[in-house]
Amino acid sequence: MFSLSELNEQLKDASRKCTGTGVSFAGQSLVLDTAEDAVRVVEAIKACPCLEYLDLEGNTLGTPAAEAIAEVLKEKGTSLKRALWKDMFTGRLKTEIPKALEYLGIALCTAGSRLTELDLSDNAFGPIGIQGLANLLMSSPCYTLQELRLNNNGLGISGGKMLAKALEKCHENSSKEGTPLALKVFIVGRNRLENEGAQALASVFQKLKTLEEVVMPQNGIYHIGIAALARGLSANPGLRVLNLNDNTIGLKGASALAEVLPTFRSLEELNLGDCLLKTKGTLVLTEALAISGNHVSLRCLDLSNNEIRMDGGSAIARAMSDKARLTNLQLDGNCFGTEGREKLRQVLTKLGRIDALNSLDEDYTEDEEEEEDDASEKEDDGNEEEESEECESDNNENEANEKDNRVHNLAQSTVTVAEFLKSPTSEKLLLLQDDSTQAFIDHAMNLAIQSDATTEGKYIEEFVQIIMKVSALCDSGYMVVRLKAETLSDALYVKLFSYAVEKEKISSLNNALLVNLGLIKGEDKSKKIDWNLEGCFKALEKISQRDYFLGPTRSILKLFIEKPMKTNRANVVDPFQDSKAALKAVLDSTQVT
Repeated sequence: MFSLSELNEQLKDASRKCTGTGVSFAGQSLVLDTAEDAVRVVEAIKACPCLEYLDLEGNTLGTPAAEAIAEVLKEKGTSLKRALWKDMFTGRLKTEIPKALEYLGIALCTAGSRLTELDLSDNAFGPIGIQGLANLLMSSPCYTLQELRLNNNGLGISGGKMLAKALEKCHENSSKEGTPLALKVFIVGRNRLENEGAQALASVFQKLKTLEEVVMPQNGIYHIGIAALARGLSANPGLRVLNLNDNTIGLKGASALAEVLPTFRSLEELNLGDCLLKTKGTLVLTEALAISGNHVSLRCLDLSNNEIRMDGGSAIARAMSDKARLTNLQLDGNCFGTEGREKLRQVLTKLGRIDALNSLDEDYTEDEEEEEDDASEKEDDGNEEEESEECESDNNENEANEKDNRVHNLAQSTVTVAEFLKSPTSEKLLLLQDDSTQAFIDHAMNLAIQSDATTEGKYIEEFVQIIMKVSALCDSGYMVVRLKAETLSDALYVKLFSYAVEKEKISSLNNALLVNLGLIKGEDKSKKIDWNLEGCFKALEKISQRDYFLGPTRSILKLFIEKPMKTNRANVVDPFQDSKAALKAVLDSTQVT
């Protein structure tokens, strides 16, 4: 799925890397196992007259190679400001990474480096990797740190807590020297921090007071963690960018954010897409955003995929009245209906903000629902309140998903597997009977028997296509849809792998996966991928961590996942590169040793 904000971020990242003098081996896919392998990097560092940055993104660094580079950094690292070490440990064992980071950290201490930026994103080192990183973060090279990027590292709750302790210690140590840590940019998305990790980091935010950009999407944080983050961030009045996309904020979380939003008078970007805000949560937030003269610098607002109905859409539009700098308003994937979308456009046009509105092509409310009378709308609102309360209960979060099912009035009828596969929509997925796994298996086998090809190979081909259509919905804006898609995908993959092993057709399975994920061309040129690959890659992030996932499949995916998707146009960003990077990080972290 194309994202203008992600493209802008990539362009900013590219321009950021071009400043200053230094050494870059970015994207060269070097495999640096030994000290001898690292000679090229070592010699380049020695030859650099003023090493302000060291960019090793997209290579793989073993412990002996890291030690060799560390030795030269002890001499040449005095002027180093930017350690750009993103995606630097591909295929390494988790036990190797802490030692490599320790070598590099000691070298920077010896050299007396004063970092302003540290980027270790897309290194799947997990909590154990924080041990080596923590030593660096607590030491003098990081006292001057302004930007810390740890996106997609697999930290988990324990890793998040260790990171928070290291940053607190860094702040404490730097304060003793008279120059307290003044972190401005903190990026820690896709790390499954959950509530406890978020709460630990929130206490750090409270002490920093200098944050300008906080990016924490896809961390499994619920309203308790969101409320803690809101309190912590309230001590940072200079906040310009806040991204909490794809966490579960709900009404309580929205209320906590609404309380502190007036503090951020310089806010430029607010991304709360896919956060289950619903209409009530949106109304609370827009009331804060609508305060005249308080957020006039707002350029980007993302409230997509939040199950917002027409009243919420109108409130969003009205809140944009004084946002003259608004250029990017994302509201796709909500429940406005035809009437609501038209009303939204009319208000934005009247306010002179219509040019900021992105596409409204996706809308999950059918026109018939929008034609219901006010009484029905009030009844839905009542259900919404009940759902959000349930969703935000720590002990009963799954019950919220069950209630979401009732909101869409889908529990009264069912559809067949054939009907779903003909048009695999979110609604039809929810209408499938609970025990539909065998029905999918039978359908795939019937298709295989009817074909002229070898039954076993054809069965795998058909089965993989079925799984793609199911797992494509793992990217749905509805939590209840995602949950069912993930559960069903898991059950289907179990059967697929079991069959491939039994029939000795693992190579056929691997080939079918690569073709249907768009990673290689299939023999049948007439067949086109018409499912959402974003969801397919997200499903595999979880599936690839299961015990039944085959080693050869893991290896072949790792081999092809790094190759950019071919397009007919030059210089086009692979729309699935972030999803591929996330899957690659998981494949690396669960490496079979």
